[in-house]
Amino acid sequence: MPNEPMSASTTLAPRELGTIRVITIDREYGSGGAEIAKALADRLGWNLWDQALTNAIARELDCEGRVVQEHEEKRDPLHYRLLKSFMRGSYEGSQNIHRVQMADTDCIREISEKIVKRVAEKGQCVIVGRGSAYYLQERKDTFNVFIYAPVKDKVRRLRARGKSEQDAAHLAATVDDERAAFIKQYFNVEWPDRHKFHLMINSSMGEEAAVDTILHSLGLFEKPARVAGQPAAQTAP
Repeated sequence: MPNEPMSASTTLAPRELGTIRVITIDREYGSGGAEIAKALADRLGWNLWDQALTNAIARELDCEGRVVQEHEEKRDPLHYRLLKSFMRGSYEGSQNIHRVQMADTDCIREISEKIVKRVAEKGQCVIVGRGSAYYLQERKDTFNVFIYAPVKDKVRRLRARGKSEQDAAHLAATVDDERAAFIKQYFNVEWPDRHKFHLMINSSMGEEAAVDTILHSLGLFEKPARVAGQPAAQTAP
């Protein structure tokens, strides 16, 4: 597969953060996490992997981005999972199962993991959701952030995007349930598992303040590593 295109966030000179080379941003739906991730990537001059990640998965599957978006961070419907299980149990189904899983959640999750790990190896990137905090849990150069917000703030943001009051309230109440079910199925943890994140931020403080908080926290997080790497002070004779 050809190299993924660089995002618009690479217009600035990349900023070095010592030991941290990757930041993941998980978020509640409507919390503004995607906007905060973009602002953070812009501030750092790092690559942003949000829509770019969806596009990369779509290229890998040779399908449209909307197809990927329909399955990202959510489980397939129960009737589809039952059909897939039935097909796997029959000879004919086992011969043709690849035809029905080309763009289902299992397949997209596998490709997401591969791409997330690949871009993390390159470093200097901000990755939004898609299980990235869980795929990269063992990496010492990754800083995991979770963005949340009060329901009224999430509804307000969704209404600003053109949603009706009723649709905004429904989406704020249901999309996170789908994400929680996805994380439970594939990682066997209750979402959000606070032990998986270095920092959790209430986005009601504002986008700029949230970015400032992340960068300040990164500095504090890296300080012990920098101090530990310094030579021991010489004792006067």
